[in-house]
Amino acid sequence: MEHLVQLSKDSRLKKIMVLQEPFQLVKKKGVYLHLCASIMSQQLSTKVAAVIYARFLQLYPGATPTPQQIADTPLETLRAIGLSYAKAGYLHNVCIFFIQEKITDATLNKLSNGELISYLSQIKGVGQWTVEMILMFTLGREDVFAVDDLGIQQSMQQLYKLQHLDKKELKMKMIQIAEKWRPYRTYACRYLWGWKDNKVPVPAPRQPA
Repeated sequence: MEHLVQLSKDSRLKKIMVLQEPFQLVKKKGVYLHLCASIMSQQLSTKVAAVIYARFLQLYPGATPTPQQIADTPLETLRAIGLSYAKAGYLHNVCIFFIQEKITDATLNKLSNGELISYLSQIKGVGQWTVEMILMFTLGREDVFAVDDLGIQQSMQQLYKLQHLDKKELKMKMIQIAEKWRPYRTYACRYLWGWKDNKVPVPAPRQPA
């Protein structure tokens, strides 16, 4: 896989890559639904987010909900499954936008990463981070770098010894480091997340004989 060769040129990143199984990005259908799921999961643990999403799907037994069905679901019904009033409103915003703009997956697949971020960020409740997650996990884009993601920041602080930097300096340094990962920055993010989630220590360097 080409991304393994490219990313392995970064010796520090390579140390955490060898601790994890290789993976492939997968393109998924139903961008509006994944966007809703991303909004629901914000500021929640993976476990809690999964429970709420399962409750959400149970509101529409037998079939995947359409944007119109979600838009027609009362806010109080969405709040009853564990969503805040704000998140319930954001789900409506997403689906109304998709309906009004007549958006299809094919439409979005034609847009560049930057165009998609600008386009979908028009929706109230959808920011750059949310669209970046869609680019990575739904559209399967290979070169996305989520510089504002806390997990990525924490992993890079530890791996590249950046704990002494303030927030602005940290982001600048992260962007600089990530340049060497192009055009496979999504894969690098996945390895950084995997390392953080699995809490696998980086092997200590061997002493010369």
